[in-house]
Amino acid sequence: MSQFEDLFEQSLQTFQEGEVLEGKVVRVDKEFVLVDVGYKSEGQIPVREFAGPDGTVDVQPGDTVEVLLERWDPEEGMIRLSRSKALRRKVWKEIVAAYEAEAPIKGTVVARIKGGLSVRIGEGRGGVTAFLPYSQIDIRPVRDPESFIDQEVECAILKCNQRRENVVVSRRTLLEKDRAEKRAKTLAELAEGQVREGVVKNITDYGAFVDLGGIDGLLHITDMSWGRVEHPSKVFKVGDTIQVKVLSFDPETEKVSLGTKQLAEDPWLRVEEKYPVGTTVEGTVVSLTDYGAFVELEEGVEGLIHVSEMSWTKRVRHPSQVVNVGDRIQAAVLKVDPEAKRISLSLKQVTGNPWEEVQERYPAGTVIEGTVKNVTDFGVFIGIQEGIDGLVHISDLSWSKRVKHPGELYKKGDAIRAVVLNVDKERERFSLGVKQLQPDPWESVPEKFPAGSVVTGKVTNVTEFGVFVELEEGVEGLIHVSELGPGKVKTPVGMFEEGQEVTAKVIHVAPLERRIGLSIKRIDEEAEQSYYEEYSATGAGHGGTTLGSLLQEELVQQQSRARASEEDEGDE
Repeated sequence: MSQFEDLFEQSLQTFQEGEVLEGKVVRVDKEFVLVDVGYKSEGQIPVREFAGPDGTVDVQPGDTVEVLLERWDPEEGMIRLSRSKALRRKVWKEIVAAYEAEAPIKGTVVARIKGGLSVRIGEGRGGVTAFLPYSQIDIRPVRDPESFIDQEVECAILKCNQRRENVVVSRRTLLEKDRAEKRAKTLAELAEGQVREGVVKNITDYGAFVDLGGIDGLLHITDMSWGRVEHPSKVFKVGDTIQVKVLSFDPETEKVSLGTKQLAEDPWLRVEEKYPVGTTVEGTVVSLTDYGAFVELEEGVEGLIHVSEMSWTKRVRHPSQVVNVGDRIQAAVLKVDPEAKRISLSLKQVTGNPWEEVQERYPAGTVIEGTVKNVTDFGVFIGIQEGIDGLVHISDLSWSKRVKHPGELYKKGDAIRAVVLNVDKERERFSLGVKQLQPDPWESVPEKFPAGSVVTGKVTNVTEFGVFVELEEGVEGLIHVSELGPGKVKTPVGMFEEGQEVTAKVIHVAPLERRIGLSIKRIDEEAEQSYYEEYSATGAGHGGTTLGSLLQEELVQQQSRARASEEDEGDE
């Protein structure tokens, strides 16, 4: 028997269909790759079985490859090989071994399918597709499963059936196992005051949960920074590796509180040194409220500018009239309270107080000319200079007129003259007067209307307690109800009318109080006394006329004179 026949006989005894053989690439052409497996003729394998994802053939003549013997016929000298089936068998061998040993296996997520993800184990055409259910992707629910596509994952094999080509894998199983190991180690080491490294696992409105190694701790929003934190997501994002300090740890409940701001010194410890009262500081407006604006001087240190400290001259109703969030401003430090963590600031104190200039420029008695800026129920505001108005109170508009509303005399835009009465820079008030431009008529009242004199005037007002009589412009006297006449008068209402002329006697003068007391009764009493004296002097010479008849006659004459006066006015 020849040497060739011996080799052929050995081949017949060695090769079996379905066996994985090792061969050498002989030639690579456009359609096939020829592989020599030690038989008398080479086996042909479609070139696509050697092509990568981009279509490039990854073998060349001389390379050693594993192939599967699909079919061979010794008599005809024909052999059919498969590269992909050899690789697939090799992958299945790895899968079965991992399943039996409960060992993890790696694969690449290739697609999202119904109920989960498709994971490719092995490379190229020899790879095996496994199923990764949604519930087995992670410990926590996954919001975006497609984010795993094209990622390599390590999984445990839950089910393996080669005949049905069914493989179910779990990434969660390995994560839970790893987490349990880390958790046990972390719980044994964890203590308050420690500084540890952790990974941000979740972010909420009130804080962030940080994985310290199998156990999560809460980093509350108030413990993230000494400064103002709008939202935890503005500071951290999921996946960040950060340093944290353990603030508290309860081994029984396994609750952990964390902080990041505690890694730095509290900035309020040195605010008195850095921001002494009276200094000018610079900061950024970070928040506005109805009562003021908060200014960040440094991270964790904010001061408040109250609305009353925003302007010397403007009446600020809301801080947005002066500043906006984000503005860089300068302010004066008014007060520092480190314990309460409060700093009071002033915007207006940075500039000079214009009220000091006004007080010097307009001393009491100065006559000014201006324009009516506003008319209210209680007075008239006059523009003095930018941002500063003076007030003429309704009581200082006229000596003589009884002004019910300032609008009776002035309207907005009117030119007006007034005299400065007082400038109060502390209360920021500028008091003016119009009537003070003229002499006070009450100054000459004691000389014009001395007590005991008889005066005549017109009724201006009738009340339950008496009658007001105008003696001259700006000067009124009061006839009290008890001074109207003999006998008890309950009320003067109905007895007198406005505009009626009356004669009375001055019984009291108080110019400082602007009061004059008048009496009609005193005139009647004097007249009665005069008649009595006349009667006493003449005796019965009047032919039996009595004092009563004389008084009655005088009263009739007064009434006749009053009626004649009314008739004359009616004719006019």
